[in-house]
Amino acid sequence: MNEDEFKGELRKYVSKKCDSYSSGKLLPLMMPTFGQDEILEAFDSMVELNVTMGTKVEKLEKDFSSYLMGNGGAGNLLYANMVNSGSSANLLALSILTNPAIKNPIRPGDEVLVPSVTWSTSIFPIINVGAVPVLVDVGEDYLIDAEKMKEAISPKTRAIMPVHLLGNVCDMGAVSDLAQEKNLYVIEDCCEAMGSEYRGNKVGTLSDLSSFSTYFSHHITTGEGGFLCTSNFDYADLARILRAHGYVRHSLKKGEYVCATPGIDPRFLFVNMGYNFRPTDIQGAFGIHQLPKLDSFIKSRREAGLALNAALSKYLEYLVLPQEKKDTRHTWFAYPITIREGAPFRREELTSHLEENGIETRPLVCGNFAEQPAMRLFPYRKGDLSYSEYVMRNSFYIGIHPQLDSQTVSKVAGVFDSFFSKVAR
Repeated sequence: MNEDEFKGELRKYVSKKCDSYSSGKLLPLMMPTFGQDEILEAFDSMVELNVTMGTKVEKLEKDFSSYLMGNGGAGNLLYANMVNSGSSANLLALSILTNPAIKNPIRPGDEVLVPSVTWSTSIFPIINVGAVPVLVDVGEDYLIDAEKMKEAISPKTRAIMPVHLLGNVCDMGAVSDLAQEKNLYVIEDCCEAMGSEYRGNKVGTLSDLSSFSTYFSHHITTGEGGFLCTSNFDYADLARILRAHGYVRHSLKKGEYVCATPGIDPRFLFVNMGYNFRPTDIQGAFGIHQLPKLDSFIKSRREAGLALNAALSKYLEYLVLPQEKKDTRHTWFAYPITIREGAPFRREELTSHLEENGIETRPLVCGNFAEQPAMRLFPYRKGDLSYSEYVMRNSFYIGIHPQLDSQTVSKVAGVFDSFFSKVAR
């Protein structure tokens, strides 16, 4: 069997496997969005022995930068650096802003505002670099509360880290105004909001630095992976250095560093600290086929989200349902629900009913992170977190994915109907 025949057989096998995938659930949290093209591209990388970070990662970085800049982008984002996860992208962003190589770095003990309802890796990188997280309450949209954000400012505040949670979009106007007034850095956590927009601009283009994730269940996937994005040339160059051990191999200013340090082999020239946050070309292979599909994925997610809202709106007396805000484009990473105060049932009663009927559920990410035991180990500050505390005990989410069709939405609605027919008489 020659190479072309082998690839042909492999394509048939991959097609069969992808088409037959089933979780056995009515509504799983996610469904795979990749298929033959991604797998065969990754196969090519492996048989050609191009498995570490290389040309396919470079192409994906350029493509992703173009995606953010064009068709609704702010037009000023120039650099997208791929990394091995969105979590690493957050740590890389904080490592840049605390690095002595930049002007006016954040220093140990300085404070960073961050929503109290978020994923752990929006908070831990702040601690990792010696800064202090300040947990700010969220509103009914689960996003950082603009007024509480203003109240949380102190003389030590140096940055704001808004998180576009579950595809919904923070009030970036309020964030930008406050940052400008107080001379603060802004780091957008867009890990759950790829393709979301604020006033026609893609999220991730409205800040000093921004992070994205391409984890298995996210809007597009490279298995694991992410991006650290910025329009600042110096930050972008430092990202390339810190991403790979602290050496200059991928630096945008490699020639300057080499000329300034004669006598050191430029292949192993270290100019800063560093990590190993590099992605692989196998991840890049997935991404260059996933990214062109992103807008179609988002279209399907949006249709599914609106269909769920239409089906469940008759229960607004008992449930807070997600809404797309004015001047934004919501990309529906998941479908969050909060049980209203005074409802004749507890969250666990509803989620148990859903799980028993094939609808997977999860708590609304980490809930109020101030209540997580990990926070007992580290210094942090918080204000009034009343709604975050309510979310901790009364909110959850179900999945949305591009394969969620109208027939399945009707069946999901039927499961909710059967619950409310018993408890809401």
